[in-house]
Amino acid sequence: MKKYLVLYRAEGALSGMSVAEMFAKATPEQMAAGMAAWRAWHEKCGSAVVDLGAPLDKSTTASVGSAVAGTTSITGYTMLQAASMEEAVALMKGHPHFHMPGSSAQILECVSMPGM
Repeated sequence: MKKYLVLYRAEGALSGMSVAEMFAKATPEQMAAGMAAWRAWHEKCGSAVVDLGAPLDKSTTASVGSAVAGTTSITGYTMLQAASMEEAVALMKGHPHFHMPGSSAQILECVSMPGM
């Protein structure tokens, strides 16, 4: 089995709001419905979900000698385990993230580091 990193993106869906602001503005009913949808997706996928992940918010880009605060369209991540990219894509079918307008998910295959 291979591991896949899923990066959730929200292009324009948050209207310039951070993830923390989006959560703060949601009603308790909206939050409960959202979490129920995530739990249902997680249960459907079972052990294929290696790490359910977390929402992501503040961003800083670091390089040699500098770190610059910025923004990103990446709003969260999940780690999946699947036999192939096609299977990983199939696991994402019906994911609650896609209910948000302008949302997408980038799925990246993790490659083992030689000698590690």
